[in-house]
Amino acid sequence: MGRTISERIVDRLPWLDGLAEKTQPKVQEVIDRGGVTLRNALDGVWIEVPLHPVLTDVPVGSWTAAIALDAVDLVSGSKAARNAADGALAVGVVGGFAAAAVGISDWRYLGGGARRMGIAHGLLNAAGLALNTTSLVLRATGRRNAGRLAFLAGFSINGIGAHLGGELSYNYGLRVNRNVFEQDGPDEYVPVLEESELSETEMRRVEVEGVGVLLSRAQEGKICAIAATCNHFSGPLEEGDREGDTVVCPLHKSRFDLCTGQAIDGPAVFPQSRYHTRVRDGNIEIMATTENVQKRVT
Repeated sequence: MGRTISERIVDRLPWLDGLAEKTQPKVQEVIDRGGVTLRNALDGVWIEVPLHPVLTDVPVGSWTAAIALDAVDLVSGSKAARNAADGALAVGVVGGFAAAAVGISDWRYLGGGARRMGIAHGLLNAAGLALNTTSLVLRATGRRNAGRLAFLAGFSINGIGAHLGGELSYNYGLRVNRNVFEQDGPDEYVPVLEESELSETEMRRVEVEGVGVLLSRAQEGKICAIAATCNHFSGPLEEGDREGDTVVCPLHKSRFDLCTGQAIDGPAVFPQSRYHTRVRDGNIEIMATTENVQKRVT
């Protein structure tokens, strides 16, 4: 079989690819027009974690509370429960629109099966959000039972959409730190390159104990070393552009500090793994730092 139930269903909907091909360039254009500041805000660079999963907690929690409060209202006729249900539903709708905007941003660079799954996820959640918004209007105009039914339908559809979102994270690895799957690197200093072979502006990839390491010299002359594989989508940083003491990934333009590994521009939000460096007997030696993510998951 080799595929999940969700993948098999989504793959039977070829029209999703056509819709994605028409929509994705427009999404990229709009977000790129907003510049680096907008991209970093949507990607979550400023909080150092992906923003979309953070925002999805708001509608999920609010709508779950609204379901429970609607049930209390039905059983007891409590006006307080009724008002609280409407309030929770409204908070969820506002949070849903915010989560949708950020989710569209996350989807802008996906391809293949991930792009197809992503647009299915988005369409389901958009349909659920529309029904929940309709529910608010129906409640406000006195048609509470119709509003409850619209909300139940919307909540159910959003639940399916949320499941597809989980597939994107756990099956396709969307927005996870790819450095976790790299090797640790050496626990003691290991020679990797003659110092004379590393020029002032060069970025050189070396392989040591199964991990790719990007060597460079800072403008002040210090030798720096970070993971050579971008933690966002495994881009080869040695093929990227150097801008001062930073490197720009060739895949999706994430920018990292060459010495600290810090993510400066998204879509990457996690820091690159970092390595200690020293020069001994004319050779550059490196050793993995204790804070590298690989060392914290075992």
